[in-house]
Amino acid sequence: MTPTGIRYISSREQTMQDRTGALGRLEQVVSTPEEFERVVSQALPILLERATNSTKRFLRETGQWCDDVAHEKFALRWGAEYLEQFFIAGRSEVPCRPLFLLDAVVAKQHSRPEPFCYHPDLLTPLGRLIDGLVSRAAISRDALIALYYHCFGLGPGQVITVLGLTGPAGQRIYKNFKRWRDSGWQRTMDDMGITECEVQDLCSQLQRHPQPSNSEAERIIRIAQSHYRKSEPDHYPCLSRRQWEEMFLEGYGSDYRIWHLALCLDCFTAAWDLGFRGAAAIEKPRVEFHVRP
Repeated sequence: MTPTGIRYISSREQTMQDRTGALGRLEQVVSTPEEFERVVSQALPILLERATNSTKRFLRETGQWCDDVAHEKFALRWGAEYLEQFFIAGRSEVPCRPLFLLDAVVAKQHSRPEPFCYHPDLLTPLGRLIDGLVSRAAISRDALIALYYHCFGLGPGQVITVLGLTGPAGQRIYKNFKRWRDSGWQRTMDDMGITECEVQDLCSQLQRHPQPSNSEAERIIRIAQSHYRKSEPDHYPCLSRRQWEEMFLEGYGSDYRIWHLALCLDCFTAAWDLGFRGAAAIEKPRVEFHVRP
C-alpha cells in the first residue's frame, strides 16, 4: 500500500508536470487558426491566471492595488477581458507563440493612457453611479438584491414573487433590503466618491426628464452588467426561456436566479412572467432607475 503522503506528492508532481507541459506548448509556434484554438482551449486556466497576475502587478506598480475582495474581482474581470481579446485576435495573428501574444495584448492595454478607464459613458455621473452599484453587487448580496429596486423599482415582495422564492430564501430578501437602506447604499456612495450634490442632480434629472434618462440608464446598465458578468462566465451563462421555465417550475437554482437575473437585463425580461406562472397579462418590467434606496 502506498502511503498517503507519497500519493499526495506524486499527484502534486504530476500537476506541476502537466502545467509545465502546457506552458511549453504555449511557448511554441502555432501555424493555423485551428491549432491556435486547440492549444489555447487546453490551457485557459493558465492563461487567465497569467493575465490576471499581470493586471495585479500593474495595479501594484501604479499604486492602485489593495489586498481585498473587490480588487481581486477587478483583476479577475480584466484578466477575463484580456483573455477574450487575445482569443479573438489570435486567430488572425498566426503564426505566433500564444503565450507571448497574450503578454503583448496585456502590455498594449497597460501602455495606454488610463488603461483601466471604462467605456466613456461610465465616466459620467450616472455612469459612475450605475457602475459602482453593479460593481458592489458582484461582492455584496445586499447590493445585488438592491439592483432589482434601483433598475426596476421593485420592492422586496415583488422580488420574491418574480424570482419564485419561498421560505427562508424569501425572508432573506427583506433583510437584504433593510441593510442596504440602513447603511449599504450610503457606504457604497462614499466608496465611489459620489457626492450628495451629484445624487441630488441625478434625482432632479430623472424627475425632469424621466424617459430619456431611463433610456440612457438602460444603455449604461447593459454595459456595466456585461462587464461584471465576465468574472465568472462559465458559472452563470445566459439560459434559454425553456431552461428558465424548467428552473422555475422545478423550484431549483434560487441562488442562480437571484444572481444572474440581477445582472442580465435580457434574461430578466425573458424570465419575468415565469415567476407569475405565465401570467402574460402582467406587464413586463422596464428600466425605471432609482438613485436613492
